[in-house]
Amino acid sequence: MTNPQPSGERMRAEIAEQPAVLAAAVAKRAETAEVAARIAAARPRFALFAARGSSDHAALYAKYLTEVLLNLPAGLVSPSTTTLYGAQPDLGDVLYVTVSQSGGSPDLIEATRAARERGALTVAVTNTPDSPLVEAAELAIDIGAGPELAVAATKTYSATLLALYLLVDAVRGGDGKAVAEIGELAERALAADNVDEAVARLRFVDRMVTTGRGYSSATAAEAALKLAETSYLSARAYSGADLLHGPVAAVGADTGVLAVASEGAGGTAMREVLEVVARSGADIVAVGSAAASVPATLRVELPASAEEVAPILEVLPLQRLALGLSLARGGDPDAPRGLNKVTKTR
Repeated sequence: MTNPQPSGERMRAEIAEQPAVLAAAVAKRAETAEVAARIAAARPRFALFAARGSSDHAALYAKYLTEVLLNLPAGLVSPSTTTLYGAQPDLGDVLYVTVSQSGGSPDLIEATRAARERGALTVAVTNTPDSPLVEAAELAIDIGAGPELAVAATKTYSATLLALYLLVDAVRGGDGKAVAEIGELAERALAADNVDEAVARLRFVDRMVTTGRGYSSATAAEAALKLAETSYLSARAYSGADLLHGPVAAVGADTGVLAVASEGAGGTAMREVLEVVARSGADIVAVGSAAASVPATLRVELPASAEEVAPILEVLPLQRLALGLSLARGGDPDAPRGLNKVTKTR
């Protein structure tokens, strides 16, 4: 009789795969550059990103990349405007990027098909190259993370971020140099100190706030989702700016605060935010390459990188944190209640 698989073993193994997955994705950059050339030639007037769940946080990251690096207006799509309400906007000369790890959600497939019919240049970014989403879109990018068996997305999330960065960078004529060493940087980020200490500090907290500015807003959102789905924590994500516009009043000594701060404009802007939060007496865990420069109770310092690629690294110790908290609280992150690997919505 074989022994049952230890709790969290799938999630742990897939977290550990990420340096190799990311390095392999950079090595296949030329495939993404071909799609980018089609986009650049089309000269879209703006970009729209459609996604759900973790992929929606990757889409938020891509929105920042598009607006900052391409100077192109960008927005996040509400697929239900098409699938439930039948909206038919004019999407001529629009770049429409659908991000879905499985490529199987009916609402995203339907919305992508409709966008293509209305004149958009449609691109599917997925880990499933033979999925219905790829059939619905005109162009496709395979993030190449390999099969993901854990329910909580880990390697597919970071690989999606990298795929979106490589796409936007290639559209602007870049050569991917900012992520040339991403595999080695990811190894260092996964080995960051103080993650176990953060688990010990936060294991009895029932309420969490995650926060970041700029590119790191996506990391804060993904961290809140991981904590909620693996540890059943009441976790809420706010941009640092939004946190000061009211919600900070609800932060107190009984609140755990997970702050993402990496070197650059976003990390600099987080200092003022955390000075206010620190006065509430909250337990602040700061994560990122600028963690040492912001007010915090505990710091998880990460290797420096270009600010626009920092989210690929920031999320790695946060996945370890989610795994550790789930196990410390008696859970199994590989079998979260009420969740399936593929969620189908309309």
